[in-house]
Amino acid sequence: MKTKQIIKIFIDIVMTILLLLLMSYERIGQKTHEWLGIILFVLFVCHHILNRKWICNIIKGKYTAFRIMQTLIVLLVLFSMVGSMVSGIILSRHVLSFLSINVAHSFARKLHMLSAYWGFVFMSIHIGIHWSMIIGIMKKRIRKKSATSMWVLRVIAIFIAIYGIHAFIKREIGSYMLLQNQFVFFDFEQPFLIFLIDYVACMGLFVVIGHYISRAVKK
Repeated sequence: MKTKQIIKIFIDIVMTILLLLLMSYERIGQKTHEWLGIILFVLFVCHHILNRKWICNIIKGKYTAFRIMQTLIVLLVLFSMVGSMVSGIILSRHVLSFLSINVAHSFARKLHMLSAYWGFVFMSIHIGIHWSMIIGIMKKRIRKKSATSMWVLRVIAIFIAIYGIHAFIKREIGSYMLLQNQFVFFDFEQPFLIFLIDYVACMGLFVVIGHYISRAVKK
């Protein structure tokens, strides 16, 4: 595997971990949340620099159904990331407090919630669209492959997706995405690990959705 590809994978893994931690907000503290948000944005920029060839070719070539879907998700991720960063700068109380932006706080809070939760879903689907590539890399690394092991992995993916539906409802993520509930509830008596497991499952749900929809669109 080339060095550039290793760097890409490393950045993507770190971004995924940061995304999960950022969803915990109050559990990790506001100052930590702000720092992690800035780091995620920097890595997001690095991710696009490393993938600049794809960006430069965005207006070239034929647009298949799969390419349309892929490009649309990339744009939605971009919009949500920009929305998160702009609203985050306005709402910052620690890292960027020196900017002293005292306007549109109510709008910024709503924008930040929408950008964060929709961005979480879009980024998960984006990972799912590229999951075939990840599976291909894993297959090259695993010497012994069998139909049984592939079915075991599929069963695990289905289990994660089913639990992800439960976690999605339990954590009321849909209500935050639609601004039906504008204040996120955090149960501080519940172990932080349980919170992370639920959000990993939610991410897994949309990864599975993205993966299988992309496979269907390709066919």
